[in-house]
Amino acid sequence: MNTTEKQSVKTLRVTLVKSVIGTNKSHRATVMGLGLRRIRHTVTLEDTPSVRGMIAKVDYLVKVEG
Repeated sequence: MNTTEKQSVKTLRVTLVKSVIGTNKSHRATVMGLGLRRIRHTVTLEDTPSVRGMIAKVDYLVKVEG
């Protein structure tokens, strides 16, 4: 990628705000797939349809800043 392509990539900051204890197994796997490890852990991800779908699945556990 050249520098203009890097600047045009949109990113999202995703933070885990609620524990995954007691949640559905597939929801725990989705949180792990997003790269979140513990409460208040924040990751920066590319804004793609697949990431948006994962966030939508566990929207009650995460906070998104975009």
